[in-house]
Amino acid sequence: MKVYVKFISLIFFKSLFFVFSIIFSLVFLLNLLTELEFFKNMDVQTSFTLFLSLLNSPALIFEIFPFIMLLTVQLTFIKLFENQEIEIFKYSGLKNSKIILIISTMSILTGILILSLFYNLSSNLKNIYIELKSNYSSDGKYLAVITKNGLWIKDKIDNKIIITNASSINNNFIENIFITEFDENFNIIRNIKSKKIDISDKNWKIINARIYYENEYLKNQNIELNTNFDLKRIKTLYSNLAALNLYELYQLKKNYKKLNYSLTEIDLYILKLLSSPLYFLLIAIFSSLIMLRIKKYKSTTFKISVGLFFSVFIYYLNNFSYVLGGAERISLLLSILIPLIILLTINTFLIYKINDK
Repeated sequence: MKVYVKFISLIFFKSLFFVFSIIFSLVFLLNLLTELEFFKNMDVQTSFTLFLSLLNSPALIFEIFPFIMLLTVQLTFIKLFENQEIEIFKYSGLKNSKIILIISTMSILTGILILSLFYNLSSNLKNIYIELKSNYSSDGKYLAVITKNGLWIKDKIDNKIIITNASSINNNFIENIFITEFDENFNIIRNIKSKKIDISDKNWKIINARIYYENEYLKNQNIELNTNFDLKRIKTLYSNLAALNLYELYQLKKNYKKLNYSLTEIDLYILKLLSSPLYFLLIAIFSSLIMLRIKKYKSTTFKISVGLFFSVFIYYLNNFSYVLGGAERISLLLSILIPLIILLTINTFLIYKINDK
């Protein structure tokens, strides 16, 4: 490896570590304030809130990593500007385009590592966080998950515990259902079997139910069951996607297919993850080009402010595109490609005569 490549790479990774440390500290503090507010009326130790904040921080860091990448590249160029290394490189025949290529290579390698290692770590920590915090949440007694055996719902209402299993969802109905009602000591009250239940609201309409009481049963019964769930709530209580690693996401997708449930949300999330290294690359190139375009300005504050402005703009552009994809106003692939195409187009314009800067 050539000396200048090692030199630029070292500055890049030092800047990455510095920016990551600052952002992680800020995210951790904000998390801690959130957890302290949540547990303010509960008897828990401060160390527990610190632990929860630490578990939740990596997942949030992953979401804002494009912002971290942009600032990292900015800081790399600021260091090169401050010590005049950029001019020394230029006089030595090292073009700006070559410097951008080196930084871009470091960025996409970082993006691949972030996706393959950091994301899987953050998702596992997020899963632990959710499990621990759910014990203190009012929703802890409610659960809706999808497995290879269909939809499972655990509910607690009117001093009863209700376990529901359904094989599929079709519009406002769950189908092929078996329900077991327990008292608070988990003694079975009754079992209910039905081919279709209307879950439009929390008062479920059970159609042609077969109801089992010990050794007796009633059939062809149309009854109602009061629950804490309707279709809208079931959709919002599925597994937090940020708490699933890539393998678990694909397994969940298979289970969604079996349940006849919409794959839009999970497909969008998977596409977003897989495109993240390319996104980091385009962000790094964009940040490099901006810094070379404004290098004549001496103020470091101004340069960082420019980066922050574009970070916010890119963040909202991404979110807007993802919302359109999630709402199925545009295709999922297009919702992922739009921000990338816009960044690529801007980079194409900015790179014109960049070696003259």
